Amino acid sequence: DGRGPSIWDTLCRRPGAIHNSETGDVACDHYTRFRDDVDLMQRIGLGAYRFSVAWPRVLPLGIGRINEPGLDFYDQLVDSLLAANITPWVTLYHWDLPQGLFDRGGWLSPEIPAWFAEYTRVVVDRLSDRVTNWITINEPQIFVGLGYREGKHAPGLKLSMKEQLAAAHHVLLAHGRAVQVIRERARSTPS
Repeated sequence: DGRGPSIWDTLCRRPGAIHNSETGDVACDHYTRFRDDVDLMQRIGLGAYRFSVAWPRVLPLGIGRINEPGLDFYDQLVDSLLAANITPWVTLYHWDLPQGLFDRGGWLSPEIPAWFAEYTRVVVDRLSDRVTNWITINEPQIFVGLGYREGKHAPGLKLSMKEQLAAAHHVLLAHGRAVQVIRERARSTPS
């Protein structure tokens, strides 16, 4: 539905990088089964559901053109959750950097806080009339450590300490920029 490739898509296709060369191309297929998933959540009595928005699903290249079918999916998911009396908790970044941004330096680029702010603005503008709970970046120490130091997670790099610290610094700046966007643009506030 127009999603762009992420650094995980690229890593999964690197020979020997992933056990059995497995990918997440289909996985649990939440994208097409979300209504069934929400029904299940309601049946087991969940009061909240934390999910991650896929940056490359919203902005296939990471910046620029918006993928409307991707945003429509999140609209429908949020509406389904609310109809089932389940509070949505949105995580903006869960390790799926758009490949297009990685090709421009990714977390090593001093431009990435602005890129992340643009993405945050798109998502907040679309969902904040119904979403009040935001998580900016999931476990930065894990994706920086395993992706930029150990090379076990995407993007699969083994960088110098100086480069790792630059990536971590940019992650923190991106978090700060995202918080500013949420505070300035969110239409609903937490209860």
